[in-house]
Amino acid sequence: MLEIRNLSAWYGEARALDEVSLDVAAGEVVTLVGRNGAGKTTLLRSVMGLHRHASGQVTLDGTDVMRVPVHRRARLGMGWVQDDRGIYSSLSVEENLLLAPVVSEKAWPLARVYETFPVLADRRRAAGTTLSGGEQQMLAIARVLRTGARLLLLDEPTEGLAPVIVAAIGDIVREVKATGVTVLLIEQNVKFAATVADRHYLLSQGRIVEHLDNTEFVAREHDLLEHLGV
Repeated sequence: MLEIRNLSAWYGEARALDEVSLDVAAGEVVTLVGRNGAGKTTLLRSVMGLHRHASGQVTLDGTDVMRVPVHRRARLGMGWVQDDRGIYSSLSVEENLLLAPVVSEKAWPLARVYETFPVLADRRRAAGTTLSGGEQQMLAIARVLRTGARLLLLDEPTEGLAPVIVAAIGDIVREVKATGVTVLLIEQNVKFAATVADRHYLLSQGRIVEHLDNTEFVAREHDLLEHLGV
C-alpha cells in the first residue's frame, strides 16, 4: 500500500533522513523504532507532505504522491495523528469529531466512533481542555478515522500514558487493523510495539539499520531496550 524509496530530508544543512526505503502492506501495522532524534517524526511528516525539504519517492497504492499537497494526500486516504494530538481545547469532543472533513465512503460515522470509543461517547459534551491524556489520544485517533483514512500515521500514541491506558490504545490499534485500516506508527515502548505490530523498522541517525518481523523483534527485546536507552 505504501512504498517509500530513497527518502531524504533536511533541516537547513542538516540531513534528518538519509535515503530511507521501506514498505507497508495493506492491513499491516508497522512500527518505526528509534531514539529521539533518529528521524522518525520527520519520516511521518514527509510521508504526509508536511515536511517540504525532502526528496525521494512516496507511493500510495501505486501513485507517487511526493509532489501532491497535504490536503490531496488526505483525500487519497492518509491520516495523520500528531504527537501533540492537536485537540481543539475550546470545542467539545463531539465538535472535534464533527470538524473532521469526510473524504471517502470509508469514513466512520459517529455511532461507530462511539461504539469503538465508549469513553468518548460518555464525554461527548466535554471540552477538550478537560480530557485526560489518554482521552485526548483516543479522540485524535477517532477524528482521523472520521475522515475515512485508509492509512493511519501515528506519532508516539502511548507517550506519557499510564499502563492501563496504553493497553486500551493497543486494543484500539488492533481493532482498527481488523477493520482493514493500515497503520504506520512511531513507538519507543518496545513491549507495546510487540503487541500490535507485524513488522518493525529500526532507525538510527536517519537510516534504516534493521528490519525485523515481530518474532525477531520479541526475541531481541533486551538488545532493543539497550539501544533505545530505556
